[in-house]
Parts: sequence; C-alpha cells; structure tokens
Amino acid sequence: MDKAVLASALGAPSAFGQSQFAFMRGNAFEARVKADGGTELLRLVHENLDAAAEPPASGAVPDLGAVGPEGRTARTALALREATASGGWTLLDHPMLALDVADSPAFLEPDAVVVHPDGSWTVVEIKSFPMLDGSADAAKVGAAARQAAVYVLALERVAARLDPAPEVRQTVLLVCPKDFSNLPTASAVDVRKQRSVTRRQLDRLVRVEDIADALPEGTCFAPGLPPAELTAAVESVPAAYAPECLSACELAFHCRARSRARGAVTTLGRSLRAELGALSSVDDVLSAARGTAGDPADPTVATLRRAARLRAEALGPAGTAGAGTPGTPAPGGGNRATGDDAADEAPRPAGRAARTGRSGAPCH
Repeated sequence: MDKAVLASALGAPSAFGQSQFAFMRGNAFEARVKADGGTELLRLVHENLDAAAEPPASGAVPDLGAVGPEGRTARTALALREATASGGWTLLDHPMLALDVADSPAFLEPDAVVVHPDGSWTVVEIKSFPMLDGSADAAKVGAAARQAAVYVLALERVAARLDPAPEVRQTVLLVCPKDFSNLPTASAVDVRKQRSVTRRQLDRLVRVEDIADALPEGTCFAPGLPPAELTAAVESVPAAYAPECLSACELAFHCRARSRARGAVTTLGRSLRAELGALSSVDDVLSAARGTAGDPADPTVATLRRAARLRAEALGPAGTAGAGTPGTPAPGGGNRATGDDAADEAPRPAGRAARTGRSGAPCH
C-alpha cells in the first residue's frame, strides 16, 4: 500500500521530507567522508572508539553489490564474516541488513559499518546537521541514536549466526560537519537505552496478518473509493497519533486531524499523556482542573486543581487572589482596576497621556 497516495486521497497529503538541496548537501558530505577508501572515516572511528588498536593505514572496502535486497543482505553477511576473520580494518559502505518486524522482514541500509581489527562491529551514522563546538542539536542526535539502535539490533541478528559470535558495539559513531564547514567531525553515542526500548517495542508489535483478520469483511483501502468510504476504512484500523509521527508516517496529518477532533491528549505528546494517567481527553483534563469531575484522591487530579488555583491567583485582581472557580480567570482580566477601584489608583506620573476607563471618563 502506498500511504502517500492514500493520504492524498484522504485530503491530508504528507508534507514532510528533506528538500532537494538538503539531499544534495548530505550526499556530498557523505561522499567526502568516505573518499579515498574511507580513510578519514576509519581515522574517526579509531580516534573516537578504538584508540588502543593499530591506526588504520588503509582498510578494505568489499563490494556489496547483488541482485535484490535478499541478495544484498546475504552478500553483506558474507562480507562481515570475511572481515571479522581478516583481523584488519574493514569498511562496509551501505550494507543491507534484515530485521523481522512483526514476523515480516524489513530491509535496512545503514550509512556504514566498520569491522575493527579485534573483530567487533560498529555502526556509523553520517548526518548533514552541524556539530558546533563539539555538540549538536539534541533532538537530531536523539533521532540519529534511535535510528542507529535499529541497525545495532539487525547486526546482532547477523552476529548470532556466526560461531563465535562477534561483538556488536553498543556505542555508535555519529559523523557531522564541523561547525559551519564541510569538514567531518565525530562523536561517540551510546545507544544501549534506545536499543532496549526498540527491542521491547518490536516484541510487542502485532503481526500484519492479525490486524488484517480483525478488519471488517470487505474493507478496502483503494485510493479511488469515495472519500467517506475510504475514511471509514482507514478509521477501522486503530491508530495512536503522537507528534513524532509527523516526521515518519505519511498518514500523520490525517491522524492528527482525527486526534484533535476527539480531543485526545496524545496530540500534545506522549510524555504529557503519560503524566495525565487515566485522563485521556482534553475535556477530561479541564473538567478535573475546574473541580467538576475527577477523583480528588487521584494525585493527577489534585495536581491539576492546585495548578488551576495558582493560575487563578496569578491572574486574579489584587486582594482577591484565589476567589472564584479554580481554573477560571477572575473578571477584569489581570490586575487592572475596574469600577470603584479605579478611583483608588495612584496618580499617573506627570506627562503621561490620560487613560480612559470603560465608562469613557479619564482614569485619575
């Protein structure tokens, strides 16, 4: 199924992705990093991850070409076995790995995998975002770490078939442009946490066959169907939208619109959803904050009501803080004096233009 075509048919076309300029810049930077047989890349791996090993004067770069993804996967496994036995530095440029996702094979293509002289394997991620003064954007580094963790899991499947099984390093190498130049620099990234999370998520995934069996009889996702019928078919498959979907799924905009229509708190992020406990909708959260619903003994409800009281006190007029319904700003909006209180205001400094009250008379 082409989800991009399906999203367009639903009236919510996907708009994420890199610009052509970003692709060209990324490809040019990657080519520079891997130039001359990967000399610079191997130097960065040695410098950041394996300084005790012999410096890589040169490294082998095996040919991984084959027909189809299955053929490339088998050729990659063979190259890894040969490189592990060679006892030298080896760079695998764009190897093909396979990983079972809900009992269906998914083919993955990391930027590079380096085999160390001791036979261990390291995943290398090459990104075009800059590393300024040795640090990069935390969100982008996190996304790169999660991506690399998937490659580590796939490599572990390959290693498990060898005897003895080589070590797949849990620290990957992130290569980025240095400052505002096109020169490469690198940093070691520990992906043990991301690997554990990804493995648990993969173990809990439902098989595609099980999802299909649960669908109503005659469900069809053909883009040519009438919009109402196509929407009903898509809605028959449960979806849990989160903001992270916008960068990964073609149907994210459709799911976001549906999530907003339901008032689901997951629209605001998974971390907030986790903190709200049993309160799954925005209406439930607001009702709990106002005191019209929710169990007062629930810590989440108690926290919401206390936050609402603090907000009311901050926005209420001076001297009447906390009055009124929790979570509802006091009349008058802010600390502005109204009615009879206006007459008690301190005089304005000379030279300031007079301000008129609600009645039109100047405020003195």
